[in-house]
Amino acid sequence: MSKIYIVEDDDNIRELVIYALEAANFEAVGFEESSRFFQTLKTSSPDLILLDIMLPNEDGTSILKKLKNNPKTGELPVILLTAKAAELDRVKGLDAGADDYISKPFSVLELVSRIKAVLRRSVTKKADFSLAINQLVLYPDKRLVTSDGQKVSLTFKEFELLHLLMSHAGLVLSRDKILEAVWGIDFEGETRTVDMHIKTLRQKLGESGMYIHTVRGVGYKVGD
Repeated sequence: MSKIYIVEDDDNIRELVIYALEAANFEAVGFEESSRFFQTLKTSSPDLILLDIMLPNEDGTSILKKLKNNPKTGELPVILLTAKAAELDRVKGLDAGADDYISKPFSVLELVSRIKAVLRRSVTKKADFSLAINQLVLYPDKRLVTSDGQKVSLTFKEFELLHLLMSHAGLVLSRDKILEAVWGIDFEGETRTVDMHIKTLRQKLGESGMYIHTVRGVGYKVGD
């Protein structure tokens, strides 16, 4: 059963969507603003997110950008829900990484149909998606890493760290940015934690470990 998260501040719309999704055999969880939504994402992941643009405290566009910039949530399909019908708003949402866009008021049947279509595309995309640097290949959905065709066994944090670096190939990531993305903003450890995991990661990757470069005084990067 696919799990859908709905971020919508209008109680009536949120409850109607949850009811319709549950009737269509989806598991649906509603949020009226961003804080509890992001808190829940730390321990649970949906198959798709319905995201209203006009929200209190933090708007949907800002939430969408955070989702797409985080390697843990960047591949989650997102459908935007909004009262805005202007073409410019639709284009902005899609350019920011949304998979589809539905203007209010909308048909519940159409919404369910759009969700099913996006989920089908997502399954196909996930099955084919991989990150590769020469003989080093990472499959995010399978949580699989291979080096020269051989499977590499990594811990959860090692995989997340490599995923982050390979998702930003060629870019230097500071230790602080890595800590926030992989360990979370509430982590109270030191940046040395990153160095220790990088060392172990290089060892496990064997010859492919040479693709992880240290940028003195800044952090790390993968690739040229």
